[in-house]
Amino acid sequence: MNTPCNRQRGMGRRILNDALRSMVNAERRAKATVELNPISTVISSFLCIMKNHGYIRDFQIYDPHRVGRITVELQGRINDCKALTYRQDIKAKDIEAYRLRTLPTHQWGYVVISTPDGVLDHEEAMKRNVGGQVLGYFH
Repeated sequence: MNTPCNRQRGMGRRILNDALRSMVNAERRAKATVELNPISTVISSFLCIMKNHGYIRDFQIYDPHRVGRITVELQGRINDCKALTYRQDIKAKDIEAYRLRTLPTHQWGYVVISTPDGVLDHEEAMKRNVGGQVLGYFH
C-alpha cells in the first residue's frame, strides 16, 4: 500500500543520494562547481566530512530555512560517492570489515556513519567506539 506516510520514509536518503550523484556527474564533466537542492542537515554534515578529507574545496549554504541550495566547489578528487537508500545498522567492531567489503580500494575512501555522536567518518567512529547507521561512502 502506497500511503503518503510510506512514501515519505526514505525521502531524506533519496535527497542525499541525488545530491551525491549530482556531484559525481559534475566531476565527470570537469565542472568547477555544482548546485545542490533541496538540502538537509545530513547533506551539509556529509559535505563537511568530504571537505575535511580534501575531496571538495568548499561549500556555501544559501537560504537554509526554505528549500535552500548548496553551492559546492569541486576539487577533482571524487571518483564515486553513494548514499545507501536502505537502513544499514553497523556495530563499532564491524566497521572495518564493512569498509573493506564496500570500498574498492584499501588506501583511500571513507564510509560515513550517522552515530549518536553525530555524522562521522569510519575512522572517527572507530576511535570513539560508536556504531550507527551507514549513510553512504565516497572515494
